[in-house]
Amino acid sequence: MSNLKAFFRPLKFGPITLKNRIFMAPMTRNRSVPTNVPNSINVEYYRQRAEGGAGLIITEGILITQQGSEWQNAPGIWSQDQVRGWKNVTDAVHEQGGVIFAQLWHLGHVSHPDAPEQIASGQPVYAPSAIVAQGGKFRFLPGEPGYVTPTAIDDPQALLAQWKQAAVNAKESGFDGVEIHGANGYLVHQFLDSTSNHRTDKWGGSVENRARFALEVVKTAVDVWGPERVGIKLNPAGGNNDIGMPIQETLDTFRYLISELDKLGIAYVTLMRYVEAFDATGRGTKHDVIDAYSSLLKNPATRVFGNASFTGEEAARYIEDGKVDGVVFGIPWIANPDFAKRLENGKALEGNIDFATLYGRGGLEVDERKGYVDYPVATY
Repeated sequence: MSNLKAFFRPLKFGPITLKNRIFMAPMTRNRSVPTNVPNSINVEYYRQRAEGGAGLIITEGILITQQGSEWQNAPGIWSQDQVRGWKNVTDAVHEQGGVIFAQLWHLGHVSHPDAPEQIASGQPVYAPSAIVAQGGKFRFLPGEPGYVTPTAIDDPQALLAQWKQAAVNAKESGFDGVEIHGANGYLVHQFLDSTSNHRTDKWGGSVENRARFALEVVKTAVDVWGPERVGIKLNPAGGNNDIGMPIQETLDTFRYLISELDKLGIAYVTLMRYVEAFDATGRGTKHDVIDAYSSLLKNPATRVFGNASFTGEEAARYIEDGKVDGVVFGIPWIANPDFAKRLENGKALEGNIDFATLYGRGGLEVDERKGYVDYPVATY
């Protein structure tokens, strides 16, 4: 590999110093079986990757409420059982000298009323507006149904209490901070995007109104953690889950949002690049996301991270050129629990990812370790 030295400069990160700039992205893996409580193999998964050298681990999306569920066996953080499960994870990561943030997640209109946790919540599928997302199949439900028309949220302000409790629970779980999932067509992104938000009150219409919910969620987390331990993930290009605006509206919306986030002095903003493979419905807005928005983050307290389909050499070059402060990798960490160590030591990467087991298979009757914690580490 070419020069990767830029990866291995420590990064001051609020009160934390990260040992390198190779981070692990949130990746839904659906291994919190048989319920939504983190278990022993979840502990092993995160411990392996902390030992494998990740400068920062950002968890898979953690559901803040039963009402916001979609994925079978994705972990939550609304109950004390879940808090205890996550405490086992954070303890294991810290024992390896790692740093771990909890990504807090609400799915909005890409939930399904027949999902087990949704039924248990006794609540409907909520969204900014009663607009059904297109495409998608719930393969764990009989008949593999698609999306449904959601119930428009009456008062979005009321949802902020759920985000606050999730932030409190994350602190009790021993995390080092939290990331707000503001990307990929989930609830926060649904408020931002004019194609999924047709509201005419203070939460919709203008750029300022559509950005209000995202900013209020971030402020709620800041109230619990302080700005130096709060990040947010954004995907301005959209594409995921039937989200995406015309280019000028996209630029106006995210330039405003990111400029307002800059005023808060949060720990970081992760910017996802446009990736054609993620644009399943063709609704994405192709543009250079890093170039379009990173310069708006002028606050010295706030770091800029890049994400989505970076090669090692490309990522190191972005860091060296000052375009980003660190890069968040996803897929490489699946088959390479020691991904950062491999880069540092010039070891070849494993490329044989078992995509059939990527999202689990949803039950203790099968080996949930397969394709999750059984990938090999290199010899050093």
